[in-house]
Amino acid sequence: MTRFGPAVLTLTKHHGLGNDFLVLFEPPDVNHALLAEQLCDRRTGIGADGLLLAEDAEGYAAKMTLYNADGSRAEMSGNGIRCFAQAVAARRGDLGPQLILTDAGDRVVTLGSTDNQSTITARVEMGSVGVIDEPIGWAALACHPDRPVAHLTMGNPHSVVGVDDVTVVDLVDLGGKVPQINLEIVEPGPETNGITMRVHERGAGITLACGTGACASAYAAAQWGLATPIDGEIIVHMDGGTAVVGFDPETPTTAILTGPATVVATIETALP
Repeated sequence: MTRFGPAVLTLTKHHGLGNDFLVLFEPPDVNHALLAEQLCDRRTGIGADGLLLAEDAEGYAAKMTLYNADGSRAEMSGNGIRCFAQAVAARRGDLGPQLILTDAGDRVVTLGSTDNQSTITARVEMGSVGVIDEPIGWAALACHPDRPVAHLTMGNPHSVVGVDDVTVVDLVDLGGKVPQINLEIVEPGPETNGITMRVHERGAGITLACGTGACASAYAAAQWGLATPIDGEIIVHMDGGTAVVGFDPETPTTAILTGPATVVATIETALP
């Protein structure tokens, strides 16, 4: 870069079970929504499901702000926060516990190493599952009245639907009818304490995994009897891999998400 050349951004790219994010420390004073759109574009940018901005915050390891690939702002991401914590750990040079400030509140992340130097495991205290109103336009999905449905929040909105076979559902069509929420479809198994889930994410479309969606889906599946927790945990199988959702026996609506985060690359790019 010359003295009068374009400003250069240094980012890291990570993924949590195929749900990929760019992490940017000390973001420039520009339109962050537009920056996310430009950087996350898979044809003209670097490509990702979202952009995570990292800033200093007193008393915290860092403050995390999330923008989806379409530039919309999201309160929380279970996969994103694991990727974010991996980036913070690399910057700090340790795998100590982190208290992270998000738009959904404080989140505690506990990290561990794996046999793969590019991958860590992260346990995230995700907060409480809450019930929310049916989203506007829900009737357009025409769910059968006997089909189990739950509208829940993990700091961000989710609608979970129980189905017989997740592979035959046109999730693109259904997700497009309620783009303002995260739509998860779940089927039981293959384990008695497991579910299989697919997701259409608000602001990103079909993704390979969703951490907050895994928590909402595990909670709903347990309530419906689609899965029976073992030691308080439900295994959630997604297109990108498997995460584990646990529930605190003393506060059974409090979810704990455990899964991997993998660093893909460090990238230098001109500020769009």
